[in-house]
Amino acid sequence: MKLISWNVNGFRACLEKGFGDFFAACDADFFCLQETKMQPGQADFHPEGYHEYWYSAEKKGYSGTAVFTKKEPLSVQYGLGIPEHDTEGRAITLEYEGFYLLNVYTPNAQRELARLDYRMTWEDALRGYICALNEKKPVIYCGDLNVAHEEIDLKNPKTNHKNAGFSDEERGKFTALLQSGFTDSFRKLYPDRIAYTWWSYMMKAREKNVGWRIDYFVVSDRLFPLVKDSMIYADIMGSDHCPVGLEIDL
Repeated sequence: MKLISWNVNGFRACLEKGFGDFFAACDADFFCLQETKMQPGQADFHPEGYHEYWYSAEKKGYSGTAVFTKKEPLSVQYGLGIPEHDTEGRAITLEYEGFYLLNVYTPNAQRELARLDYRMTWEDALRGYICALNEKKPVIYCGDLNVAHEEIDLKNPKTNHKNAGFSDEERGKFTALLQSGFTDSFRKLYPDRIAYTWWSYMMKAREKNVGWRIDYFVVSDRLFPLVKDSMIYADIMGSDHCPVGLEIDL
């Protein structure tokens, strides 16, 4: 089974930059999007053989998630079921017989950590939600999680310490999640590999590979033995993020 996750930073814009070609070439069983920045019906993309699930923010042109799947789920939940967290289109859960798929676009703590308090509240709610799922069935959790967990996960850890995405608080919440029964699939498979998934549009950051790894496939610990590979498609353009992938024997 093959899964792809991509923060497209505006789906309509990404469609004009070759998204459809990559989608077709992947032939993935699941294709998860973050930061769609659109309302349903604003893009003409309906791939044959896929079911579509869209979750848009109340604020137009902001946030949003979507999932394309070849297999119809048993159920779909939009949001975490907590009103204060369910206005920005940030989480979609698909239930299957043997697992849950959770696609998330995590809130950014913003410049000078202006939204850090909310981010911490979100992280606690998300951890409670995913742990409750994990008690029922194992979970595949993917998306733009807006945190570089370890120093190896960004080019300049020293100068970015205490910046959004690499604050002690955000990294600590990700550690707490992993300690709750989950595995960062890429880092577990490739403990020493330097690879990034996001680059600033400024200062030719992508050209110089000055990036961050903030897009993940996290799996329940008991699913990890079934993981065949965890991929980063750093050469795929179309967004300031690149796609990431997971191959798992499910």
